[in-house]
Amino acid sequence: MLSDANPDEDGTAARPGRERPPADRVALRGDLRSALPDATAAVVVTAAVFVFLYVRVGSGDSDTVAVMPFMADAGTYWMYLLSQAFGWSGLLWAWGTVMLGLLLSGPRPARLPVSRRVLERWHRTTSLTTMALMLAHALMFAAELVRYEAESGWAERLWAGFADSFVPGWYDSGTGRVAIPLGQGALYLAIPLGLLFYVRHRIGANAWRRLHRFVVVVYVLSVWHTLLYGTNVWYGGWPRTVLWLLQLPVAVLLLLRLLRPARRAEQLGTPRGRGGVGRPAWAARAGGRLAAAAAVVGLLVVVVSGRDGGRDRPAEPPATAPHAQETE
Repeated sequence: MLSDANPDEDGTAARPGRERPPADRVALRGDLRSALPDATAAVVVTAAVFVFLYVRVGSGDSDTVAVMPFMADAGTYWMYLLSQAFGWSGLLWAWGTVMLGLLLSGPRPARLPVSRRVLERWHRTTSLTTMALMLAHALMFAAELVRYEAESGWAERLWAGFADSFVPGWYDSGTGRVAIPLGQGALYLAIPLGLLFYVRHRIGANAWRRLHRFVVVVYVLSVWHTLLYGTNVWYGGWPRTVLWLLQLPVAVLLLLRLLRPARRAEQLGTPRGRGGVGRPAWAARAGGRLAAAAAVVGLLVVVVSGRDGGRDRPAEPPATAPHAQETE
């Protein structure tokens, strides 16, 4: 989520002979302050999504209610709807920060709407906001599970909500047996990978840069979790199509980033030629480029064909299922 374009927080290299300041503290505090407008916007978007979902439940148009008719009472299940709202705004912010990261870590574009330093700051603040939204999504889901287990004691309710939401493999119902661990994996990777930026001077810029590339995995896990478990995109239709369309620019930028790396050391080159790389490294780089190209083609096929695994919404609502059996 944080760009690997520059070695230092302000985008400039440290001068020889000058002691580097404690960037892990100063940069994080400064970015937290800078993230306040971004976080405020995220709260506003989350509130708007929550109202949208709440109204759709009342009108009977909600896919969530079509999946689980017992959730037709929005006033009772408002924490679940708020969890969904945080999840959707978190996915939107994740999309934005990944786009910024790919833009900044690749070859410098000829024209940028603002300075590169401003884009770097936006990338960092949107990353921090994304982590907060992901955590809020999980916490509200846990709170809904605690509320639902009203007949149990408080200790049992708190443990059930915590374990089902945060312990991998504990949730054992329906699609959640796969989807919940995917979401947990995204959360547990996003936070350390994002915060490592602020201690990069301790672990080394190269080590941080290599670890930071795994944020793409975080984004893939988040989208996968949503496609499997997001009841608002459970059925085929425009919400699911929009979700797929948003992945196209990410895949294209990733492919361009692989084809035209900013650093000479990352270029494909020739295997074991003069100035080339070893065959295993060359094969890995070539495989990454082919995988990204295949992903772009696959996304185009999915969007054009409309066949992405989404179900057709039934004419009659299904029978009431156990709580959260097929939910996000």
